[in-house]
Amino acid sequence: MTWIPGPPWVRSVTKEQWRTLAAAMLGWLLDAMDVMMYAFALTAIRAEFALSAAAAGGLASVTLLTSAVGGIGFGMLADRIGRARALVYSILIYSVFTALTATARSIPELILWRSLVGIGLGGEWAAGSVLVAETWPAEHRGKAIGLMQSGWAIGYILAALLASAILPTLGWRALFVVGVLPALLAVWIRRKVAEPEIWRRGAGAERRPLREIVRGPYLRNALAATLLTTCVLFAYWGLFTWVPAYLASPVEQGGAGMSIVRSSGWIIPMQVGAFLGYVLFGVLADRFGRRPVFISFVLGAAVLVPIYGRMALQPVVLMAMGPLIGFFGHGYFSLFGAMLAELFPSSIRGTAQGLCYNLGRGVSALAPFIIGALADRHGIGSALGLTSAFFLAAGGLILLLPETRGEQLT
Repeated sequence: MTWIPGPPWVRSVTKEQWRTLAAAMLGWLLDAMDVMMYAFALTAIRAEFALSAAAAGGLASVTLLTSAVGGIGFGMLADRIGRARALVYSILIYSVFTALTATARSIPELILWRSLVGIGLGGEWAAGSVLVAETWPAEHRGKAIGLMQSGWAIGYILAALLASAILPTLGWRALFVVGVLPALLAVWIRRKVAEPEIWRRGAGAERRPLREIVRGPYLRNALAATLLTTCVLFAYWGLFTWVPAYLASPVEQGGAGMSIVRSSGWIIPMQVGAFLGYVLFGVLADRFGRRPVFISFVLGAAVLVPIYGRMALQPVVLMAMGPLIGFFGHGYFSLFGAMLAELFPSSIRGTAQGLCYNLGRGVSALAPFIIGALADRHGIGSALGLTSAFFLAAGGLILLLPETRGEQLT
């Protein structure tokens, strides 16, 4: 094996395992870039189409709702045709339709393109997370998923940089045209990334994953996991769909009164914190267990978010808190790709993960609309505080699931 610098666990991972992780991480990175470009373009889109905050949040909700459909569908597809192939198709869908968003001339057209974008966005995680979980060894699975999830923070930063460079001069349509670039990644994955051995061994067998989940011994865990993902995804999308608008909105609307360029500078340190949160969660979860680390992260988020929403007139405090909000408000996502894989066997794994994660995402589609409606009445900063209740609920719900650290996949 070629020598790789780093701690012993890094050198113990094969080249093929690193390649698989790179494919899923890049797919997730570009997924984040595409979906967060809408959040940065939100103020400009509202102005052009004369949308209220609730209506603009409703558009984001449409994407989340269809991403839930895409996640469930691609989870089932990953069980049937393979994890890597499903990943390729999901990336092609979200990249092409993100670019077509630039052609929208009416609200119905916006709804159409953002709905189709959501199909691919949801499918990427459903296929990519299973691909990584089934390829990496049990003792390092949390680290691998943490590294994969960290791609979201890099994609978020990339969206912020693109928005600050493109929006002020070329407008929001040019920003969305850039979203076609992930299609190039799909070509590389199709040529270089193999299906996991555990999936190939059962590829010819008859699979009835939905029946096994609903009627088998996995139903209790599936229900608990769905409730858990619902809470954290509602909190996440309610918070981070509106953070760019919170920073850029006028003070009289409960915002921080920054320009889009200036607010992007505040968001980047937040996403640096998110990157560290994703990665460190995986390391800690492999060492101390999934449940205690998850509880620590969501409780941290629950405490910090209401304070952050009240600091609109304190830019220094906003900057200082940004990395902490990013760290605790994102890192817990590294739980799901590992724990959900460890709860279900390979024959139903893609379907189960797609269902548990994306039924939760479907309900969370209400979050941008609800936070937007509250923002119309009470200001964006105050509305963000509602998400704390969902972080707290998630901390309790994790206790309904077993500890799965070190579980060997079957």
